Amino acid sequence: MNHEAPTLAASHASLPPKRARAALGRPGGGASAPTLAASHASLPPKGARAALGRPGGGASAPTLAASHASLPPKGARAALGRPGGGASAPTLAASHASLPPEGARAALGRSGGGAATLAGPRTRIKICGLTREQDVDAAVAAGVDAVGFVLYAKSPRHVTPQRAAELARRLPPLVTPVLLFVNASATEIEAAAALLTPATLQFHGDETPQACATAAQRAHCPFWRAARMPVDAASGFDLVKFAHDYSAAQALLLDAQVDGYGGGGKTFDWSRLPPNVPAHLVLSGGLTPANVSAGLAALRGRGHSLAVDVSSGVEADGPGGSTLKGIKDAEKIMRFVAAVRASDAHFAGLNTP
Repeated sequence: MNHEAPTLAASHASLPPKRARAALGRPGGGASAPTLAASHASLPPKGARAALGRPGGGASAPTLAASHASLPPKGARAALGRPGGGASAPTLAASHASLPPEGARAALGRSGGGAATLAGPRTRIKICGLTREQDVDAAVAAGVDAVGFVLYAKSPRHVTPQRAAELARRLPPLVTPVLLFVNASATEIEAAAALLTPATLQFHGDETPQACATAAQRAHCPFWRAARMPVDAASGFDLVKFAHDYSAAQALLLDAQVDGYGGGGKTFDWSRLPPNVPAHLVLSGGLTPANVSAGLAALRGRGHSLAVDVSSGVEADGPGGSTLKGIKDAEKIMRFVAAVRASDAHFAGLNTP
């Protein structure tokens, strides 16, 4: 073997001579432990200040005079974190100067300028006329905010209150079921709403402001009122007056006027909408993934907020270019939602300083 354990004789031989000081850390040789005389010699002269951290020499502790000398002149601001010199604490005037102009959006995370600004409004989306489980699931997967069930017996998308309740049980929290009625009695409305509470009511017939308010109060639900927008510019329909008449409504749903009741899948002239309607607005009537961006661009800023409601525009294709009423197309739903979100992003970009 190359390395043997030390013998007793070898260990004794490595010891220092008798009365000599052993080196620190090993039995013999090397640097020796300091003596009292050596330690005393390393001390500074009598009256001198000892260096910080060791018995003699080196940098000395600061005196009161030296500390005072390092302070800034009287009246000057001390630097943050040390007694003198360097960057000073910001003044109120300087802080105010760093703020963005009045009315501008401040950057996220700091007082002025720089990183991304606050996002613009998010358009709420409702898919109406649902009749099947897979269509409810597709709407939820696409990220919509509400789904509509038509409780009007003459509609091709009609479902019973019991069927609506069954479908609504698939909804996660924060996705609202909306029940569409046409000239139903308060008793019918109350009974249907009791199966789906909480829900929102949508009145699409000739309901008066009082009838809407009474039914909503009995059902303990908010309500929307459909405004049937005329396609004829000479009709004289006053949407601002309509909004005042139905001021108890949570929102006004704007749909094109057609023969009969319910949505007709037709658009109206968006440019004729008044510039300042005192209500939350839900744009409906003939919307599709292809035209919803144009509708949003035309109506943004004309009400308290803006949402969209689509039915036939996301239904499956039928023979002869028609749609299968009440049968939704999951891909069209996804494209519709994507078009709305793209419009929101574009609008936010236009308003970024």
